[in-house]
Amino acid sequence: MGNFEITNSKIFELDKLLFALNKWRNENQKIVFTNGCFDILHYGHINYLAKAADLGDKLVIGLNSDASVKLLDKGPNRPLQNEKSRATILAALHFVDAVVLFEDETPYNLINATQPDVLVKGGDWQPEDIIGHDIVAAKGGQILSIDFVKGYSTTEIEERIRKS
Repeated sequence: MGNFEITNSKIFELDKLLFALNKWRNENQKIVFTNGCFDILHYGHINYLAKAADLGDKLVIGLNSDASVKLLDKGPNRPLQNEKSRATILAALHFVDAVVLFEDETPYNLINATQPDVLVKGGDWQPEDIIGHDIVAAKGGQILSIDFVKGYSTTEIEERIRKS
């Protein structure tokens, strides 16, 4: 067996994503946006992302780049997986329509560029505290917080691995 490279048409550079978003909007598709590091994809992530996808027609994920994860100070070993791996894994999910990397500490500029109809974060965020809520509210969109599944977090998984 030879070496092979996984490519995925759902991983976008911003300019190509904006083109796709225009096409989807012309088809009256409702755009849902969420963001995160998604370092070790686990049941809690899948549950959250599936629920987010159900809120519209197209799910766009803003994925923190490796440099952006470091800015968040999630720990010296994070991210555990590089951005290419994390993006490819997310793009493999059938209910994810687009993954786009961002370099900033927050996705504010990305949300401003993409102008989603629905902005979603996990249950630890109040809607009024979600980065970009002002952008989405100004256009009459929805800002929602989806409950976490208790007992599932990358930090908890990392700790269990360290203790074993």
